[in-house]
Amino acid sequence: MHGRINGPVYAIYYPVLAAIGVTANLVAIAILSRGRCGLSTCITRYLVSMAVSDLLVVVTAVIFNRIIGIYFPVSFLSFTSACTLSTVIIYATTESSVWLTVAFTFDRFVAVCCPDLRTRYCTERSAELVIGTVCVLSCLKSVPWFFIYEPLYTTNNVRWFCNIVSHYYTSVAWRVFDWFARILNPGLPFLFIFLFNGLTVRYILVANRSRRRLRVQASGRNGGDSETESRRKSVILLFAVSGSFILLWMTYVVNFLYVQISNEQYFTGSNFNDPRFVRQEVGNMLQLLNCCTNTCIYVATQMKFREEVKNAAKYLWQQVAALMK
Repeated sequence: MHGRINGPVYAIYYPVLAAIGVTANLVAIAILSRGRCGLSTCITRYLVSMAVSDLLVVVTAVIFNRIIGIYFPVSFLSFTSACTLSTVIIYATTESSVWLTVAFTFDRFVAVCCPDLRTRYCTERSAELVIGTVCVLSCLKSVPWFFIYEPLYTTNNVRWFCNIVSHYYTSVAWRVFDWFARILNPGLPFLFIFLFNGLTVRYILVANRSRRRLRVQASGRNGGDSETESRRKSVILLFAVSGSFILLWMTYVVNFLYVQISNEQYFTGSNFNDPRFVRQEVGNMLQLLNCCTNTCIYVATQMKFREEVKNAAKYLWQQVAALMK
């Protein structure tokens, strides 16, 4: 994920992504934290934590890593210690973002499919405990990345830039770690999201058929069901968030699998027309785009969130108009 990127497409894409990502996630944090979107405190905790982690990914991976690498090729991040620490932070924030999505998916699975467990698990306290655990484990799991890099060169005892150590590609231990890291992110998240969403869909379909049959038997007609409609709306948010995650991470996962199966090394050269670079960087671009989509999903699926956005926009416009008078 680390490296200097040049080329007009990337030079335009990442600043735009940063502007959208920072704005969208700050808006999501501000609005969701007010608790006026008609969502439970449990769901709100997960959505706010996801927005915070996405914001950190945008700041570290997009602004500090990509944009500074493009426009300021020699900066404080050019020191080996700084760029190595930056890489570890990028992996930690990305890890948190991914696993918080999984945690949110599991929470909604329990809420819909496990009524006996729901009252004990789907609580604000449980959400805070899960969020804290995910963040701590993500940081611990990212520590080994600190030892993967060495200086690209040393001048006057000053170590510059980061280069992957040569034995990373030949060492069995590093190979195992690489597989372990990629399985934990995004291999298992993909599996869990597919599993939990599949079970949730199956439960909803069975429950809806049962309720429809009972209503027909009781009233002799197949009318509307407010509970079924409420359940349908509650899972739209879940499927939109998790579906967006799967689609935007798919290219990254396919590239990883291709590299492992073909025994090809990750691209570290400077030929930006190389198919390996294009495949690798497109995966990174889409994966980072995932950190900007949740706010758009909230606007599209949550009426009260849209109302809060409109109210905030009106308030800001009124303040700007007052200053201009």
